[in-house]
Amino acid sequence: MSGHGHGHGHGDGCGCEGEHEPAERGLEYGLYRRIDLDKLQCLNESREGDGRLVFKPWDKRTERDKFVESDADEELLFNIPFTGSVKLKGVIVAGEDDESHHQPEIRLYKNIPQMSFDDTGREPEQAFRLNRDPLSSAGSHPFLARIARFSNVHHLSIHISKNFAAESTRVYYIGLRGEYSEAHRHEVTICNYEATANPTDHKVESIIPQTNFIS
Repeated sequence: MSGHGHGHGHGDGCGCEGEHEPAERGLEYGLYRRIDLDKLQCLNESREGDGRLVFKPWDKRTERDKFVESDADEELLFNIPFTGSVKLKGVIVAGEDDESHHQPEIRLYKNIPQMSFDDTGREPEQAFRLNRDPLSSAGSHPFLARIARFSNVHHLSIHISKNFAAESTRVYYIGLRGEYSEAHRHEVTICNYEATANPTDHKVESIIPQTNFIS
């Protein structure tokens, strides 16, 4: 257990952030507004569309009326497209109050659109391995992302690979902290190189027919 008293596992990248006032923290975790929700996917959700419900304001993180629950097994995979470029700095995943539903492992992948469970065998950019922790269910347990690996993110995948005991996994809130930059749009200019035809470039051979007279 770490000195923070949060009960971390020994996996890499499980750094906790310092304490902040809730209002300040709410401003920090505002990247949910930069998600293209129409294109967001949650694989293995028990009810279609529920995965979008967990990306919400900081002050609603402890509400329990909206959540996503896994279907066939305990895995969940979130494919999160942003409307621009993100420098990811922190992640919060709030699960069920019941310890059996807490997520012992969370894996982050960068810029793999349409990621499937078949792709989760590759090495993630970062993984968080947790012990059972009541703070996780309260949405008060942030983890630091490795900024060097998440400095130019336009698509983020979060894979919850297993829980501690339950047949399904339930998530109430996912918070993302970081910086956002608008996407740059490149305009295409179509040039007309020839406004008026040059007669010298379009030679037309004249054919003069010959008439033979038979006397």
